[in-house]
Amino acid sequence: MNYSKAVSNPIFEIISQASEELNISSYVIGGYVRDFILGRGTAKDIDIVAIGSGIELAQKVAQLLPHQPNVQVFKTYGTAMLRYEDIEVEFVGARKESYSTDSRNPTVENGTLEDDQNRRDFTINALAISLNKNSWGELLDPFNGLSDIEHKIIRTPLDPAITYSDDPLRMMRAIRFATQLGFKIESKSLNAIAENSGRLKIITIERIIDELHKIIATPKSSIGFILLHNANLLHQFLPELTALQGVEEVEGQRHKDNFYHTLEVVDNISQNTDDLWLRWAALLHDIGKAPTKKFHKKIGWTFHGHEFVGSKMVYKLFRRLKMPLNDKMKFVQKMVLLSSRPIVLATEVTDSAVRRLVFDAGDDIDSLMTLCEADITTKNPRKFKKYHQNFDLVRSKIKEVEERDHVRNFQPPISGELIMKTFNLKPCREIGQIKDAIKEAILDGVIANDYDEAYQFMIVRAEKLGLKKV
Repeated sequence: MNYSKAVSNPIFEIISQASEELNISSYVIGGYVRDFILGRGTAKDIDIVAIGSGIELAQKVAQLLPHQPNVQVFKTYGTAMLRYEDIEVEFVGARKESYSTDSRNPTVENGTLEDDQNRRDFTINALAISLNKNSWGELLDPFNGLSDIEHKIIRTPLDPAITYSDDPLRMMRAIRFATQLGFKIESKSLNAIAENSGRLKIITIERIIDELHKIIATPKSSIGFILLHNANLLHQFLPELTALQGVEEVEGQRHKDNFYHTLEVVDNISQNTDDLWLRWAALLHDIGKAPTKKFHKKIGWTFHGHEFVGSKMVYKLFRRLKMPLNDKMKFVQKMVLLSSRPIVLATEVTDSAVRRLVFDAGDDIDSLMTLCEADITTKNPRKFKKYHQNFDLVRSKIKEVEERDHVRNFQPPISGELIMKTFNLKPCREIGQIKDAIKEAILDGVIANDYDEAYQFMIVRAEKLGLKKV
């Protein structure tokens, strides 16, 4: 079968011309070919394998292109990269690889196209299309990758035990592709992942999290998390999540399995947001339940303060996983801390409680409501409908209170400087007491979020503290 349509972009003709001038063969290989066959749209990354020097080929291609782009050379890996319009094109010479037991970085030597296809992680990524004039567009598929695409199977070209042991990151990639594409990992390959799971320790946490983020970004990441869990990988980098797995029963009282509940929540929220960090918040919203779980004879299972404990755990988790300790982490902490507030509020929607929620959540109130609605995982249709109706009431009340009271991110209308000037004070605790009292009065609805009402409240409050206006 000829795949000339796959190589219709002008860049391929330039690569072919450059290959001919250098008297070497070249092929487009890997993800670009796979995604074309799957109809996943135009890829922004193209991998070219040369039977010769990939670096020389990249430099020749750059010379032939009108704008002569800069070529980035990575001598250590024998690769080079250039940009063509909005596409990154990476060049590598065909090679054979051999591995040591303590590293995923191989020893490399020159090889044939067959050698290069042998070293690929999966059959669906070993497909190559010829860019040579005498075989232009011809598909080279030595491992029946086309059949595996048709039957939606993730399989390694060679013995999976060796493939995963050589480069354990491929275990994460197998699960990521299965989740992204809706494929099944063949049983022999899945068993090899479980058998080699301990090898994951030689992979840097950054590479692991990069793959995890791609799993979280899928429409149904629970597929990936269950595969990671069953293959003994997940607990190695997210023990806080696997600690939620299991159901205990005492005196006939059980609690739900918070691990599988969490995965449902992540799937639910993924239907309504592409925000990676809100999906992380869904993933971590219940991590405080494992350390706070207790059984009381009178009331059964409790998880008191799990939101507070969970929000504290987020920092340690982000730090250990070398994720950003910035506003992204603070956002996740905030979502975890507030995750139960709208649920409690839904049972009795009062103006005061809504004002406090909007004040505490600030601009993240909509994200918080999205998280809480995703947290509804009951299979009882009546309860499901009732809970969503309650949240509709909460959303309506939030809009009403916000339009009337303007409490989102508000600063109390009376400043510390005005209090000091009005009562001739130097910095002291009474200033903070008055400011807090004004804020609480506004949130409780005692006074409006208005300067005149707040000023009069300040005078009365100050008198109770023995302060007089000067």
